[in-house]
Amino acid sequence: MTWVEVARAPGLPFAHILKGKLETEGIPVKLEYEVVGQSAGLTVNGLGEVRILVPEEYEEEARRLLQEPP
Repeated sequence: MTWVEVARAPGLPFAHILKGKLETEGIPVKLEYEVVGQSAGLTVNGLGEVRILVPEEYEEEARRLLQEPP
């Protein structure tokens, strides 16, 4: 299965909100992040950012859902 990035979040709390929104619609989600950024609480030059990944076949639907207001 090929996973694609559909968004980036400035930290784990916001990433989990986005993950929950997608999973509620039946879209599988993986979060990728650097442990160092999360443990230090930094979001600088990508450090601390969380990548939101979905299977390629869900990409279009996931992007659409993430553009909708909460």
